[in-house]
Amino acid sequence: MSDRPLPADVAARIARARIAHARVRAPEAFRPRPGARLRAWGGLALVASVTAFAIWRLDLGFAQLWDGLGRLGFLIALMVPPSPGGYPGDIARAMLETVAMAFLGTLLSSTLSLPLGFLGARNVVTNALAHFSLRRLFDSGRAIDSLVWALFFISVVGLGPFAGMLALAAGDIGSLSKLYAEAIENAEVEQVEGVRATGAGPVQTAWLGYLPQVLPVILSHALFYFEGNVRSASILGVVGAGGIGMLLSERIRAGDWPEAAFIILVILIAVALLDALSKEIRLRIVADPARGRP
Repeated sequence: MSDRPLPADVAARIARARIAHARVRAPEAFRPRPGARLRAWGGLALVASVTAFAIWRLDLGFAQLWDGLGRLGFLIALMVPPSPGGYPGDIARAMLETVAMAFLGTLLSSTLSLPLGFLGARNVVTNALAHFSLRRLFDSGRAIDSLVWALFFISVVGLGPFAGMLALAAGDIGSLSKLYAEAIENAEVEQVEGVRATGAGPVQTAWLGYLPQVLPVILSHALFYFEGNVRSASILGVVGAGGIGMLLSERIRAGDWPEAAFIILVILIAVALLDALSKEIRLRIVADPARGRP
């Protein structure tokens, strides 16, 4: 058989014939059905209507945006150059307090979420009512932001980092429990059945059958939430829940913009470094699951 290419007119006719054949066999791939086209236009109209209503309800306007940009430029000019204001030690201690809040909050939420994740897994607790109730409980916990929890715990334990740590933990339990439950549900059955065949009870089955399989995923989720909690802990101080956010709030209220800019830079650098470190650890754990085995 010759390897010479076909003439251009022959190749074009073959291509047109193939396209015509494909149009006959799968017409919806070349022309959407009227119903699909109507749904697409209806979806676009709904998004446009909601957007227009939101702009009208919030009374947004270009004049406000333009005035705001002018004030933003004025504030940025006041922040230059950033300065620690003679209190670099206080800023460093506040940043370390923020990281400690995030670490302890993540540790507490991860520890409490692990048994809840086992209880919420369909292959561990097979009762449909119990599974449904726990999953809805997880959803309820996820619906409340850590800032709301901070206001609640400030009323309970007072101002300071303890309230912030509790707020971060409470805000993460619902999400981590759901993620842990989904990881446990995806565990391989063979290893679990092998552990059960030795006469192991429920606790031993969970420890030796499920946990070695899902621990790398659990650690990865915990580290990811630690990254987010460092950022969240920087904000909780605004409402009095400790950390560097309290210093930032004080400087902004006092109009000390160079110090506020310096604190913002410290937060950005610390968050970037911790994100990079956490990402590297997560990648190593996922790439080498044996490191996460108990």
